[in-house]
Amino acid sequence: MSDAPPVHRERQPGDGWVECACGRRHWGLCGAAGLLLVRRDADGTPVAVVLQHRALWSDQGGTWGVPGGARMPGESPEHAALREAEEEAGIDRVSVRLRESRVLQHDDWSYTTVIADEIGPVRPTVTDAESVELRWVPLDEVTDLPLLPAFAAAWPMLRARIVALGGS
Repeated sequence: MSDAPPVHRERQPGDGWVECACGRRHWGLCGAAGLLLVRRDADGTPVAVVLQHRALWSDQGGTWGVPGGARMPGESPEHAALREAEEEAGIDRVSVRLRESRVLQHDDWSYTTVIADEIGPVRPTVTDAESVELRWVPLDEVTDLPLLPAFAAAWPMLRARIVALGGS
């Protein structure tokens, strides 16, 4: 963890709630995106992912998911995921290689999970007030954590994609 206290960032143009036709409200006026960062062994087998323990005050706080947040107007999901991962977890974009994106599409809102591989050393660090903890979680231990419900629902498909992508 960083020695500096976590800080709240100022409100940005994409920040805000969307009242969705699904009956829920979602964060991100332009949608949202998060980075699912994968660590692989020498053979390309995925061994761990970076997860964020969400601050209790946040929406569905106390759960675990990927670092992410609201997209800004005109911002691609990939750029948003990299920006959010840097803001929330201290993950430098030069240490990751983007692989693919998976979209959860609602009528009024979307969430994009950007899958990436660690290509340089990444030590996730709490860098703002949105996280209680960030850490590498072994793939077989992800479901042992109290996951953000949407992430829990998506995890089986995301895990299958991580495995299928291999290290190529």
